[in-house]
Amino acid sequence: MSEFVLTSVKNNIGYITLDRPKALNSLSLDMVRALTTTLLTWQDDQSVRAVFIQSSSKKAFCAGGDIRFFYDVGTATPKGDSALLEDFFTEEYALNHLIHFYPKPYIALMNGVVMGGGMGIAQAGEDCRLRIVTERTKMAMPEVNIGLFPDVGGGYFLSRTEGEIGTYLGLTGEIITAADAIYAGLADVYIPTAEIPALMNLLIESTATDLRLAIRDFAAAFADQAKPDTSKLATQHAAINDIFAGNNVTAICEKLQQNNSEFAQQTLATMQKRSPLLMSVTLEQLRRSKDMTVSACLRMERNMVRHCFKHGEVLEGVRALVVDKDNAPRWSPATLAEVTAEQVTGFFAEAWPAHAHPLRYLEG
Repeated sequence: MSEFVLTSVKNNIGYITLDRPKALNSLSLDMVRALTTTLLTWQDDQSVRAVFIQSSSKKAFCAGGDIRFFYDVGTATPKGDSALLEDFFTEEYALNHLIHFYPKPYIALMNGVVMGGGMGIAQAGEDCRLRIVTERTKMAMPEVNIGLFPDVGGGYFLSRTEGEIGTYLGLTGEIITAADAIYAGLADVYIPTAEIPALMNLLIESTATDLRLAIRDFAAAFADQAKPDTSKLATQHAAINDIFAGNNVTAICEKLQQNNSEFAQQTLATMQKRSPLLMSVTLEQLRRSKDMTVSACLRMERNMVRHCFKHGEVLEGVRALVVDKDNAPRWSPATLAEVTAEQVTGFFAEAWPAHAHPLRYLEG
């Protein structure tokens, strides 16, 4: 078990506390394994009626996968091929699947930064989830910023947001707040951090058959503090739907260029910093994911991430952002005009025969 994953059971509730504050709870392979082992154990434990996952830090729920680890092991061999990387993504995606179909209420307190892999361990399936946000919540799927794509089931949950919100979030990697997250359907209730102690007392005392209903009742008093209809996404939804429709990133950027609004110009400036290739791959991923099951999305993403590390774009992105910190990634190709359809479709090629895919056993 990982020293960064603390667990306990109180009042028949299984508590998971992520406790790696210096790294904003970035997920290591050991942490993924500890989470999986804990959830598998509690899955059939009749004394555990619900799972509550949180952070020991006010700064972050979970900032994602440990991207410095990705770089270190990804550059350790000539082609960036590492058994540790293979294990990490296979086991992380299997964990995401386990959480999505968890047979008991799965409640995530997304206080602080919740990005990438953090979203993967918070975005459980509709039948079991309750996702809590606070005024500290900073949510994003920022993978295009490092030359990756929105994985951990991102293709599934982003493609199911209303209109083109998921496309906007996936292609820009923009950070959203609590009201935005609720509006987008990526969170359920808002509770201010000042009320978290009261929430924890509720958990200790509650005898509710479904703990989620008790929490929803508790959160109802604070709904006016994070009104979804007044969020940035709500305000810009019509523009987002118009601009981010279609299957071509170049066309999206052209629409942004022709739009003089502050929102459009800021969005264009953001996208001009992202990997042209991985924005194109992400758009294709989101379009394909819309009609796919969770398991199919995760298997597709597992193929995609294999191709990402072989291509090297993600290693360059992490170098620029985390290692050298020059914030000047040398993307390949350097421009959208140079991205070919063949390059994009190459990321969706099967990396294994069906009988050998590491996630072949996933169902649903």
